[in-house]
Amino acid sequence: MSAFVDAVPPLVNASRFRAAHEAQWARLDTLLQRIEKRSVRALSDDDLLALPVLYRATLSSLSVARETSLDRALIAYLEQLCARAYFQLYGVSDPVWRDLLGFFTNGWPRAVASLWRETLVMLGLTVAGAVAAFLLVRSDPSWFYSVVPEGLSGGRNPGASAEALRQTLYASQEKGLGVFASFLFGHNAQIAIFSFALGFAFVVPTALLILYNGLTLGAMIAVFSAKGLGPNFLAWLAIHGTTEMFAIMISGAAGMRIGTAIAFPGRRTRMAALVDAGRSAAIAVVGVVLMLGVAAILEGIGRQVVTSDGMRVAIGAIALVAWVVYYYGVGRRHALRSPE
Repeated sequence: MSAFVDAVPPLVNASRFRAAHEAQWARLDTLLQRIEKRSVRALSDDDLLALPVLYRATLSSLSVARETSLDRALIAYLEQLCARAYFQLYGVSDPVWRDLLGFFTNGWPRAVASLWRETLVMLGLTVAGAVAAFLLVRSDPSWFYSVVPEGLSGGRNPGASAEALRQTLYASQEKGLGVFASFLFGHNAQIAIFSFALGFAFVVPTALLILYNGLTLGAMIAVFSAKGLGPNFLAWLAIHGTTEMFAIMISGAAGMRIGTAIAFPGRRTRMAALVDAGRSAAIAVVGVVLMLGVAAILEGIGRQVVTSDGMRVAIGAIALVAWVVYYYGVGRRHALRSPE
């Protein structure tokens, strides 16, 4: 009986203990150094998932080291490592301004840059729809009413006179034009939201919505072109349409990313593929909302302030170049710098 009473916990060989767990400690230390030197955004998704697991494993190692009275140097190292990990996992989070700065300088452009293939597909669908509708309406104007709803046209239809159409492009104080602009913004916002939200249905609804948006664009161009106002309409469209159409294409690209992840998950489960695709797609769509807001401001400027076709085209071109540089310059640079 005394043998059981006097029994002590078995001793742990320090060398074997260190050899068995040192790789986990080293990886945790590496991740913490990366966060401390840069930020948590420097970690890959796998590293973020591993961080709490490594922290708990190191806490367990510390507990064993204390219970078995291993050397003090090892215990001190593990205590310091656990304290650093605790601070990063449960410490004070970054202020809101820093999160917003990270979103605009890294998260948003990087998410959009990752969708460049899908964005090109959406561009192709938009151009195909615009060309098809333009040719149809030019050959038979009655096609216009099958493509463009009355509320969206705002009186801009094949039956309108050239002077009436011109007024919609240059009459800055026209009340009806302001109502039309509001309707147009709401319509485009709906197209963008539904293009993203319906992507889960294997991309088909998203592709149809983007194609339809191109059809409406081509039909409107055909109406103005028939009255000799094609270049004028394109100039009016350029000042805000470059931002607006780009935003819709990005939204469609985000929906396509989700749909293709569900349809073709590869070696991952569909849920894992969906979560991975949805993360970047959702960030991109948050940015799309901001782009549509910018487009609305530019439309107001083009309707009330800038009436020169040349200035409208110039502003639209500058906006387009700025978006491209922002997304595929800044975003691509962050993608290349980030760890795999």
